[in-house]
Amino acid sequence: MTRKRRKVATRKAEWFLYILECCDGSLYAGISNDVQARLAAHQAGRGAKYTRAHLPVTLRYVEKCGTRGEAMKRECKVKKLTRGKKLELVSQES
Repeated sequence: MTRKRRKVATRKAEWFLYILECCDGSLYAGISNDVQARLAAHQAGRGAKYTRAHLPVTLRYVEKCGTRGEAMKRECKVKKLTRGKKLELVSQES
């Protein structure tokens, strides 16, 4: 007996890299397919463990990355940047 496979209509979500500035001036990088919802989660203390301890946070930078995998690769590269380079990246958006 063969199984019938249903085609499920999946909408390909766009993923984004975002950078938050915490209350102490530190920078936090993350990825999301809904940046505003993720920002709200961070601000409500339901985001990353790091940002929970550094509230309030402000969205400073958003970059469209395409797929989740591309966003993860970009996040890894950004997290390896020095603070100065991250600040340069953030200032480009302003």
